[in-house]
Amino acid sequence: MIMDGIHSPKDLKKLNADKLNILAKEIRAFLIEKISHSGGHLASNLGVVELTLALHYCFDSPKDKIIWDVGHQSYVHKILTGRKDQFDRLRKYKGISGFPKHKESIHDIFDTGHSSTSISVALGLAAARDLNNEKFSVIAVIGDGSLTGGMAFEALNNAGRSNSDLIVILNDNQMSIAPNVGGLSKYLNKLRTEPVYLEVKEDISQALKKIPGIGESLEKTVKKTKEGIRYLLVPGSLFEELGFTYVGPVDGHNIKELVTVIQRVKKMKGPILLHVNTVKGKGYSFAEKYPSRYHGVDTFDIETGESLRKDNKESYSDVFGKTLVELAKENKKLVAITAAMPDGTGLKEFSKKFPQRFFDVGIAEQHAVTFAAGLAKGGFHPVFAVYSSFLQRAYDQIIHDVCIQNLPVVFAIDRAGIVGPDGETHQGIFDLSFLSHMPNMTIMAPKDKSEFVEMLKYSFSINGPVAIRYPKGEAPDLFPSVHQPIEYQRAEILYEGKDAAIIAVGKMMEKAKIIVENLKEKGYHLTLINPRFIKPVDEESIVELAKQHNKIFTMEDNVLSGGFGSKVLELLAKHHIKDVEVRIFAFPDEFIAQGSVEELYREYGLDAETMEEEIIRQLTAKG
Repeated sequence: MIMDGIHSPKDLKKLNADKLNILAKEIRAFLIEKISHSGGHLASNLGVVELTLALHYCFDSPKDKIIWDVGHQSYVHKILTGRKDQFDRLRKYKGISGFPKHKESIHDIFDTGHSSTSISVALGLAAARDLNNEKFSVIAVIGDGSLTGGMAFEALNNAGRSNSDLIVILNDNQMSIAPNVGGLSKYLNKLRTEPVYLEVKEDISQALKKIPGIGESLEKTVKKTKEGIRYLLVPGSLFEELGFTYVGPVDGHNIKELVTVIQRVKKMKGPILLHVNTVKGKGYSFAEKYPSRYHGVDTFDIETGESLRKDNKESYSDVFGKTLVELAKENKKLVAITAAMPDGTGLKEFSKKFPQRFFDVGIAEQHAVTFAAGLAKGGFHPVFAVYSSFLQRAYDQIIHDVCIQNLPVVFAIDRAGIVGPDGETHQGIFDLSFLSHMPNMTIMAPKDKSEFVEMLKYSFSINGPVAIRYPKGEAPDLFPSVHQPIEYQRAEILYEGKDAAIIAVGKMMEKAKIIVENLKEKGYHLTLINPRFIKPVDEESIVELAKQHNKIFTMEDNVLSGGFGSKVLELLAKHHIKDVEVRIFAFPDEFIAQGSVEELYREYGLDAETMEEEIIRQLTAKG
């Protein structure tokens, strides 16, 4: 296999076009095989095989800097940069990441995980290069989906007027920017990338300006005429107006054409945008037919394309989607918003049942929040379903556009807490902290499925912003026989005991229940509290709890700093309660790498067994 001889990008340069095409087929087969066992981002990586080969064939990494937007499509890049033999540990605990990580390889120039950042990073690297009087190429690879993020356009605007040598490659796998207009487009593209054409264009412009009396005016007239023709015949006018030289579209699966165009683009000056058309899921029929389904996959059977995951239990996302559909039948003002995640957040059925009341704004969380604020101001009750780690991108909009005006926007925060294999950029362990200090914000966390449904219903009775945070995965019914109606700001007492108290937030209730029941068998009787409301915290209940117990344990799948446990400490200090020991179980002040959810809980002492041992140690400690 040709692939066995590829250990670094330098090995690619020994191959001709025919062997590069064979290598592309080998890489696709390798990806399908490995991801079928490990899970991961399949369709996006199958779509960039030829593009990645062409980039590493034409450029000299790591001297030349290739920045992958989002980074979930960097598997081929990892294979070509010496990590092929580590793919059995892809996205696993202490294995290689599914995203670029500078600590992992010198070829991973910049850590990425969220969208729309690559052009800003690339422009910064280009500016640093110019200030240092260095010579190398900087390339940002961004998808058409990521281009919907406002930050990408901010960067394009800045890069276009900078005149820095910079290459932006638009990986268009849905034809969403401009369609391929056939032979004329290819002809014009070839003409525009010829160095002779670029030189002649500049020479004509300068010659016209020198004509006495009418030179400047004539040059402008010719330019205006040329622009008009370009608007009619050549795609990419938007990028040209921003200051880029537009090249494309190019067939992203034709290695020979890609190499030819990229070699020409390398010689061009200023900011360049190369438009490449690719097919998401290329080479695997199921992924080509259902690219969204195969964007991020669990383990699957290659022959049938069917998932091998046996867990068919209802998830929190499923419960959210079904409940929202039922609520929307009664509440005609309820509208739903997603930032390009209708499937992941459970809104697919809502989009079918209520297409006029469903809004997919693309990868644009900041816009989504302010758009929701506008809907709320217009008399509707918007629900923005979003992953916890992506809501971070809209911090200012939540404060400035929603909370200040106390608008009734519901934030359905999916994937809160540890999510596992996607690692640092996707762990949802900061939302309690960054939302808690926002005035007017109400924050709830359900302990189980039934309470989640009740919280969703209850959220529409609150006249102001509400955040409900819930984890990825199964939505269990922990206390099917216990049903205490939700009252604003009031906590729920599930067990009463004399030895100590546990306050467990959301998903941590599952572990706390196990601990309390185990300790009861060992002779310890603990009170178990479900806070329900993270903000406003139930001051009365916690003060009373502190009077009855000298040890309180709080549990949350959030960082310790600024989380629920911190609120308990602040509250006790406020009421001058000093004779109570508080032990906070939470994640430390660090970024959490990839691994299975339970592996990460064990690593940080947040699994039921470790917390139980710590509680026993505290209960039996002298003094």
